[in-house]
Amino acid sequence: MKHAKVGFLMTDEVVSVLGRTPSADAAALLVEHDISGMPVLDADERVLGVISRTDLLAQDHLTAQDLMTAPAVTVHAEQTVTEAARLITRRGVTRLPVVDEEDRLVGIVTRRDLLRVFLRPDHEIHRVLVEEVLADTMGVGSDAASVGVVDGVVTLDGRLPRSSQIPVALRLAGQSDGVVAVIDRLTAHSNDTRTLTRTAPPDRGAEDVRR
Repeated sequence: MKHAKVGFLMTDEVVSVLGRTPSADAAALLVEHDISGMPVLDADERVLGVISRTDLLAQDHLTAQDLMTAPAVTVHAEQTVTEAARLITRRGVTRLPVVDEEDRLVGIVTRRDLLRVFLRPDHEIHRVLVEEVLADTMGVGSDAASVGVVDGVVTLDGRLPRSSQIPVALRLAGQSDGVVAVIDRLTAHSNDTRTLTRTAPPDRGAEDVRR
């Protein structure tokens, strides 16, 4: 099972400005595209910072680089949505420029983009857990375990072949995008481990992004 990656959510057609762009031109772009902020780039398309409408209210007759917030808080396309959600919450920003290995702009992801993942409908969470987590990753069929999902709260019920599979199932379910909690009702046919850790902490990115 794989977490959703930033690259699948990002917008790759990004409104941006060069550092030398006059502030008046930058303000006009924000108004034209009805956005609240955008990345500021150097001549090689590397992200220098981010400029917002608030920044542009500060002074006139300056360049975007003079007024931008720097350094920019960025993310890579291969990072998970959970990592991006934590970063966007921790740093108090509303958007993250997506950059490549050389810090060149390749896209942008916003808080609204991330919310689309964490507000994943119950039926989609159910499908992912049944098909990708239990069947594909663990080789467990619907005859051994059942999945219930209500408002992002997952209940795992049934009898798995081995007790060592229980903590794995709980951990993978708890880390799935959109899951806020996991209720454990699993048992096992055989005990193949001495000590079982029966905890399934939910992926905290789901909680962070809703704050």
